[in-house]
Amino acid sequence: MTDENHILTRPLGAPAEEAAVEGAAPGVPDEDSVISAIATVYDPEIPVNIYELGLIYAIDLHDDGRVDIEMTLTAPNCPSAQELPEQVREAVAALPGVSKASVVIVWDPPWDMSRMSDDARLALNMF
Repeated sequence: MTDENHILTRPLGAPAEEAAVEGAAPGVPDEDSVISAIATVYDPEIPVNIYELGLIYAIDLHDDGRVDIEMTLTAPNCPSAQELPEQVREAVAALPGVSKASVVIVWDPPWDMSRMSDDARLALNMF
């Protein structure tokens, strides 16, 4: 997910200084907007959004409005394996300035509960 039009690539959780957006075109969505859109998607079996669950591994923003997302699922046999990536793609594609949204499922590294935010742990009573 890299090219010369690339604005931002960083694994989520990387220091912000590594994610400096230079020469961003006007109207191109920023990472916070994309994260907010992703946070509207919930796993139907878990009352926590997929961003807080730690299922989003990377967000790549491009200056032409493309947004590429790498995500995983809690397990390869997840019953929502077909619908969650499409819901993420639709939520991000609906943002102003997004010309194309793509979602790729990755399995490495495998998801585990350590990827959940503190808010997710609290909501699921997993402290």
